[in-house]
Amino acid sequence: MARIAVIGAGMGAMAAAARLAVAGHRVTVYERADTHGGAVRRFARDGFAFDTGPGLLHLPAVWRDFFVKTGREPLERCVDLVPVDPAGRHVFADGTAVTLPNASRAGVVSALDGALGAGAGERWGGFLVRARDAWDRSRRPLLEEPLPPDASPLASDPYPAARSGLLRRPARTLADVGRRELRDPRLAALLGSHALAYGFDPATAPASAAVLPYLEQTFGSWYARGGIRALADAVHQRCLARRVEFVLGAEVTGLRIEDGRAAGVELADGSTAGADHVVAGAPVPALYRDRVIPWHSPDEWPHHQSAVRTGRMTVCLALRGTREADAAHRTVVHSPDPAGESAALAAGRLCDRPTVVVLRPDDERLRPGGHEAVTVTATVPATVTIGPGSRSPEDRWGGGGARVEAFADRMAAAAEAAVPGLRERLLWREVRTPEDTFRETGTREVPGPALAGAGGALLPAANVSPVPGVYFAGGWSHPGGGLAHSGMSGALAAGLIVEGADFRGSR
Repeated sequence: MARIAVIGAGMGAMAAAARLAVAGHRVTVYERADTHGGAVRRFARDGFAFDTGPGLLHLPAVWRDFFVKTGREPLERCVDLVPVDPAGRHVFADGTAVTLPNASRAGVVSALDGALGAGAGERWGGFLVRARDAWDRSRRPLLEEPLPPDASPLASDPYPAARSGLLRRPARTLADVGRRELRDPRLAALLGSHALAYGFDPATAPASAAVLPYLEQTFGSWYARGGIRALADAVHQRCLARRVEFVLGAEVTGLRIEDGRAAGVELADGSTAGADHVVAGAPVPALYRDRVIPWHSPDEWPHHQSAVRTGRMTVCLALRGTREADAAHRTVVHSPDPAGESAALAAGRLCDRPTVVVLRPDDERLRPGGHEAVTVTATVPATVTIGPGSRSPEDRWGGGGARVEAFADRMAAAAEAAVPGLRERLLWREVRTPEDTFRETGTREVPGPALAGAGGALLPAANVSPVPGVYFAGGWSHPGGGLAHSGMSGALAAGLIVEGADFRGSR
């Protein structure tokens, strides 16, 4: 039985902790905050509650596997998980709207034809065939296996070229796919919204990001009653049931190194804890920035999706009155200026009107009787520019003030397309920025799932760290961010410790 120290209590870290405990190891989790869950948080006030991290779950099989492997118990016995149907409503810049069913390709094709005109569904369906090809080519190395020492084959984009007359013209970015293959600005916006939801700019995201809508429309969208925070609570309870020890309010400030490998962790209070292995579940950039992991040159930092420069802004709306019976759980209200939105993200500034995702769960656990809790999110620069050419630390979100509130106003105004009478129903609102994400997780950026292509820039850190005895788990490590990917990251890190160098991933 080995001693395992886990840094952080995020979803990937807890997934690794429970699996390692089941394998017979003694596992202790050190978390600097006063709660578990990492970025999967909840904001509560006056009887209202809001998810401030992910609001929906895709690819639930990952967490089904976790609960079976750590307790022979189905996920649905631990979490009240329900499919979201319809999967979502999209409101486009020209006022056109379409409601898409959950996990039904034929239904999606029919809905798009009906709302956008004959042929729209066929073009989308053809795109999904090519997206499936990219998924099949990259699924195992990107999701189910440890990242190989030579990841250069994953630098090539697996998305196949579409035929254009007698020529095959490869699309370099997701925006190229929208223009060349979908040939309708509304379909292009639908495609781009899937990338934006994960923090990727469609103008720069590789064409392989096509796997994101494919994944959602194939495996469906799911909601946990009580909010996605309920999933984090269930994972935490599973860890406790497997005798994982949690030490909250315990900040890890360094590693103990003996004979060239990790031998434990150093804590902010000056104490140390010995360990045979360390699982680092905190964000990889923060671990190196704060010198928790020793380094002499930035060249020693592992690759960790350094191209990600976006975060999430969330507006929690407490509304008087109940939602309409036929209200969609999720509505995406698209920006009237996608090019301007992309340019603003690239420049590190706030755009005039972003694409927003409006979540309206019909869940009595999240609001007082007769009222409604609504969450509105937008992808924004992780660091914003206040003055011309300025991007200094004091210009970060914490000093945004009126500018942040004005942007929240624009987000709420966009959300009125999804919530009738929003302005008149508003009781109060809470605005959360990347600065809140930094306070809770140690980084302002929100990592996305690993994507092939883009020269490898969107591959996260490998699960085996440069320091012997240290393993990475969580959204900044392979296979990347998002609820499902973080769960897979924990499984890979645990497998590498339990089975060693012979571990080849799930079978």
